Amino acid sequence: MLQWLREYRRAALPGDISAGIVVAMMMIPQGMAYALVAGLPPVVGIYASIVPPLLYALFGTSSTQSVGPMAIVSLMTASALAPLATPGTGLYGVLAGQLALMSGLVLLACGLLRIGFLANFFSRPVMSGFTIGSAIVIAWGQLGTLVGTPIALDAAPHWPSIGLGLGSLVLLLAARNWLTPLLRWCRLKPVVADIGAKLAPMAVVLGATALVPLLDLERLGVATTGAVPAGLPGLNLATSGAHWQALLQPALLIGFMVFLISMSGAQALALKRGGEKLASNRELVGLGAANVGSALSGGFPVTGSISRSAVNFAAGANTQLASMITACLLALALVAPTGWLALLPLPTLAATIIVAVLGMLDWSTLRTAWRYDRADALALLATAGGVLVLGVEAGVVVGVALSMGALIWRASRPHIAVLGRIHGTEHFRNVDRYSAETTPGLLMLRVDAGLFFGNVEAVNERIDEELALHAGTVHLVLVLSAVNAIDTSALFGMQELNGSLRQRGVTLHLAEVKGPVMDRLRDSELLGQLSGQVFLSAANAWDRLAGSTAAGRPAPGA
Repeated sequence: MLQWLREYRRAALPGDISAGIVVAMMMIPQGMAYALVAGLPPVVGIYASIVPPLLYALFGTSSTQSVGPMAIVSLMTASALAPLATPGTGLYGVLAGQLALMSGLVLLACGLLRIGFLANFFSRPVMSGFTIGSAIVIAWGQLGTLVGTPIALDAAPHWPSIGLGLGSLVLLLAARNWLTPLLRWCRLKPVVADIGAKLAPMAVVLGATALVPLLDLERLGVATTGAVPAGLPGLNLATSGAHWQALLQPALLIGFMVFLISMSGAQALALKRGGEKLASNRELVGLGAANVGSALSGGFPVTGSISRSAVNFAAGANTQLASMITACLLALALVAPTGWLALLPLPTLAATIIVAVLGMLDWSTLRTAWRYDRADALALLATAGGVLVLGVEAGVVVGVALSMGALIWRASRPHIAVLGRIHGTEHFRNVDRYSAETTPGLLMLRVDAGLFFGNVEAVNERIDEELALHAGTVHLVLVLSAVNAIDTSALFGMQELNGSLRQRGVTLHLAEVKGPVMDRLRDSELLGQLSGQVFLSAANAWDRLAGSTAAGRPAPGA
């Protein structure tokens, strides 16, 4: 805790100050926009950006992680609360804080119990599908705000909102695609050019805000954020006793997603910093404390933002002090007069959200998975489709279920190779892939997976099929070089196989049994019942058995 502060060097201060200022400028429009996605007043997004990063700095291990509101978590918050309360009501705000509290407690518990490995059940294709589906849902949900009227065939267009919203959208897209090259063409340093492009949303929001009084857009019907309360959020905790159970499932899911999103960004930046070490369980504690802090300060669930963290890194952040400076600047923004925040036009904020989430549409994972493993590609598409059709939580459950189903299917159908010897060597390879020699009466099979209750029957069936294809087999050698474990069900299956083969006149041998597996087998009855031998290597088995198979004689010492 605070190890970075004890080791702090004055040379790191300029970078931390510059990064803190840049991210604070980025956070104001982004935090307010993501609060709207969550169904909360815009100022709540700033509330959720003050206390959480301060608490994360106490416990977290990433020096560049920027903790606060994020699009996907905001969508999950809205999805969880919509059936329970009406957005904008007092109960809705209470439940948002309660959800942050429960998510934080989940993360804290996982960190203290050191069970962060559970997050590994979310595969990368599932995460990518979830991100794609969420981005589309968020963008679609903002179209009505962008054009100032509900999306419907009979809706009358509101031209002032359409002009402001689409104009903001075009400027943001242009800045995203061409501003960095333009600034570099103007001989700015690459880092400065990249940061300048990232601050384009702030410039667009400020420009649109200036147009509201200049063109009297409120009188024309353009929606704005409205009055923003001045002053810091009060520290309190209000909960609804009737909704603890209803919020449990979404709190668990949000907790896992917070950890996954945060760790993915933090790990990528840690590698850029020359292998910065991250402690996953301390990250869980830090993120948990951040969410509890958000609940206490009138916020909603927060996470580490990949885009803001990247800006924080590019702006020169050296330690967690950069995030603390950002939080202090945001607090000052609320203490100072906030009248200008009331003029922020909602169509421009909607454009900011749409451009931000469209940047999350990364199709490279789908292309790779489609070429490499269709099951993973289908899980990605199913997750995205589930989010679009069934909702956020159901979509993730569908994706995880399909990924686990594919894993179980692969494990239940392990690859088994018929081995032969490469001529003149002691190397044994799959006869379907190499020109390898075999000998009549000797069948060598390599099982390429651990043996457990889910695949032992399939393995025995495949052995029977190979014996039928290799009539006259006298000795069967199971090469277990790829078998890391044999559970109790598989042990009984091997004992039954040994007895069945004995009745058919086939001797069963084992080869290349790994040490931990052999330790377990020595405590069983299999080795005492085995009709054949246990060989150190496939080459030993070949040397001992190949000469005795043609006449059907038992191997020496068998």
